[in-house]
Amino acid sequence: MNERDLLQAGFRYALSLRPAPGEADDLVQEAWLRLHRARGRVRDQALLFRAIRNLFIDHYRRERLVVFEPLDSVAETADGAPLLDDRVTLDDLKAPLEALRSEEREALFLNVVEGYTAQEIADLTERPRGTVLSLIHRAKRKLREALTSESDDTPLIEPGMLRR
Repeated sequence: MNERDLLQAGFRYALSLRPAPGEADDLVQEAWLRLHRARGRVRDQALLFRAIRNLFIDHYRRERLVVFEPLDSVAETADGAPLLDDRVTLDDLKAPLEALRSEEREALFLNVVEGYTAQEIADLTERPRGTVLSLIHRAKRKLREALTSESDDTPLIEPGMLRR
């Protein structure tokens, strides 16, 4: 992965943690600078994600932020598959995603969008694998329930759409 792709992946990850693109950009730049000072050239996505996450936690502790991420830039998963089908729009997802806890959003983002396995997410976030699996399962269930049409119980998404 070249530096440009690595920075783009880091920016997408930071967007899942920070409420505004400007704040996410600052987070990525600060993480990138710290990694370059400490290690020189950065080639590892997991290392960049961990640095971004650690900076986010530091900022969160200092500022006690409420975390929401913008949805207007989400279009496809890590393997290039469309994230949404024709029946689901970003507007349909905005409220249900904001209703998720930040830990659930983070785990879901890393799994569905970035393509990480539960074990990789566990290593990255320093949580037990079972906790990560639970967070992903709960997030998917909440999204599935929120996207089910209340009038006729016809799901807007198929059950397998949120599976990896």
